[in-house]
Amino acid sequence: MSIIHLYKKAYSGLSLNSWYLSVVMFINRSGTMVVPFLSIYCINQLGFNVIQAGYVMALFGVGAILGAFIGGKLTDRFGFYDLQVFTLISGGIMFIILGYQRTFLSLAIGTFVLSFCSEAFRPANSTAIAHYSSPENKTRSYSLNRLAVNLGWAFGGGLGGYLASINYHLLFWVDGCTNILAALMLLKLMPRAAIKRSEVKPVAIGPVSSAYKDTTYLWFIFLSTLFGLCFFQFFIMQPVFYKLSWHLDERLIGALLALNGLIIVAIEMVLINYLEGKRHALTYIVWGVLITGFGFALLNILPPGVATAVLVVVLVTLGEIMSMPFMNSFWIARTNNYNRGEYAALYTMSWSAAQVFAPALGSQVINYGGFASLWWLLGILSALAALGYYLLYRNGNKTAIETVPAQDIAALPEQLP
Repeated sequence: MSIIHLYKKAYSGLSLNSWYLSVVMFINRSGTMVVPFLSIYCINQLGFNVIQAGYVMALFGVGAILGAFIGGKLTDRFGFYDLQVFTLISGGIMFIILGYQRTFLSLAIGTFVLSFCSEAFRPANSTAIAHYSSPENKTRSYSLNRLAVNLGWAFGGGLGGYLASINYHLLFWVDGCTNILAALMLLKLMPRAAIKRSEVKPVAIGPVSSAYKDTTYLWFIFLSTLFGLCFFQFFIMQPVFYKLSWHLDERLIGALLALNGLIIVAIEMVLINYLEGKRHALTYIVWGVLITGFGFALLNILPPGVATAVLVVVLVTLGEIMSMPFMNSFWIARTNNYNRGEYAALYTMSWSAAQVFAPALGSQVINYGGFASLWWLLGILSALAALGYYLLYRNGNKTAIETVPAQDIAALPEQLP
């Protein structure tokens, strides 16, 4: 089978609106520059210490948790379209405002409000992806969205490193303007009036389960939070490590961040198309989490240098590809059209909670034990998370349904204008 045929098969069968959502996401993420460099900005430009920078990033996570929770409630109540537009515009404005904050208190408050606006977008966006996907391609639909995120990340990360070497203030303007542009593109490509009643089928209203009463899902959320606690160090503390310990410059750090996105763009859709439906989602998640933890541990095992940094990026990215698309498959398979926003919100909140604890924990471990202690800890925590996912698989989830009922995807009456 030719390479061209593999890629063509991986990208075929997806709805036009799924592609539109990915275009919007690409524009949004092309401006992803502030968060990856926020820790370095706080330390090098504003004179904060590592602890203060960690607290700023932790407040980003607190705002993200609240934003995801409220965003999920609003999605189930009012629908995904208006919420996406509002949060993109408000988030863009907040990025620009944040660039003018110079004190620890004002930056911390601005970061909290910004993350609240930005993360309220995620449950609405996840619900929109489910709405426009089918049971056969749901994992690929989320992978397409992730591809757009990471393609934008590759562009934004690389450009962000270059802009940071010139003037950090430029990062806030570019990030804010791309958010607003993404909202305008959503209005242009997918106008609200395009969601017509003829697109949905009526379904009987019956008992609706709650994500907060789904014990298996709550354990899954706990493990995802634990994994997120490790994974976010790749974007939060690892760039600081490269700068302070290995003395790499911002342009090279930006290139390493961009490499993560480029690898995902190059292989994720093809790999997911090959793997989807062959084994239970949890088995892929186990392997992905283990590979990620091993990548972090290599920072203590291999000698410092660009080659080691590249290898770590490759391993962490491979672990991300093996785990995160199937995490989306796992939670979406447990939802229906009346609680999808709630499930999406809880999943988003798990990653937001990781953003709260990851920078605070990372900065404390670095302060008392150095970077080496942090990388060993991440390897251990990743192994524990992988064990937990394996136990979920063994204890009652081997035969879990991995497809979403077609009527649940096709029928979303609460999403109508």
